[in-house]
Amino acid sequence: MEGLKASLADLVVYLHPSKTKSVSEFIHRELNSLLFKFNENFDGVVLAYEIDEVMDKRAKILSGLEPYVGVRLKANLLLFSPKPDMFLEGKVVKLARESLHIIVLGFSACVITEEDIREELKYNIKHDQEVFRSRYHKKHVIRVGSVIRFLVKSFDEDVLHISGSLVPACTGSVLWLANNMKDEYFPNRTAEKQKEKERTYTESIAGEFYDENVVSSHSDYKMKKSKRQKVEEVS
Repeated sequence: MEGLKASLADLVVYLHPSKTKSVSEFIHRELNSLLFKFNENFDGVVLAYEIDEVMDKRAKILSGLEPYVGVRLKANLLLFSPKPDMFLEGKVVKLARESLHIIVLGFSACVITEEDIREELKYNIKHDQEVFRSRYHKKHVIRVGSVIRFLVKSFDEDVLHISGSLVPACTGSVLWLANNMKDEYFPNRTAEKQKEKERTYTESIAGEFYDENVVSSHSDYKMKKSKRQKVEEVS
């Protein structure tokens, strides 16, 4: 899935001198405050972090009316940064004739309105269940609980809300697309294969959020990277 990226960030955490007895605890508390919020400096929503290195063995006390201690550190961040024309995947949580409502990675809401659903996908009710079914491929069905692939139209950074589209032919039920669509419908498939290692890593981390739909402490979402991956990330 597009929209996920890993980044090695240089950070400075400012501590009040009274907190210097529990520096590690305070640093984690500050980094936890970044989670699931859009950060302009990183150009994305921080999903998880792992402290890579604390640069200062002896932190510098900054002058001022209330002197603070500045601690420099490096942290690996997992970011969610959807852009227009990217393809994302999410789970359908509500379906009606006028719209589809999707949850992405367990926290970001997406709405696809009727005008952004291609004519091929016809709304109907079968066995008291609302679905969108393809006019040409009867097994291509979207219902509540389906995981779908959609195109990003816009992303509201303040409320983490996505506006999506099912107009492109390569969008719809992920299960059906995986078994029936050819490579030419996926212009990014070749590039994705070339970046398979990086994508597998980021999606495995994101899968924890998607499967559980629960936000817990940072320890539940720590990223595990090999030394080789860290070297590649820095380079």
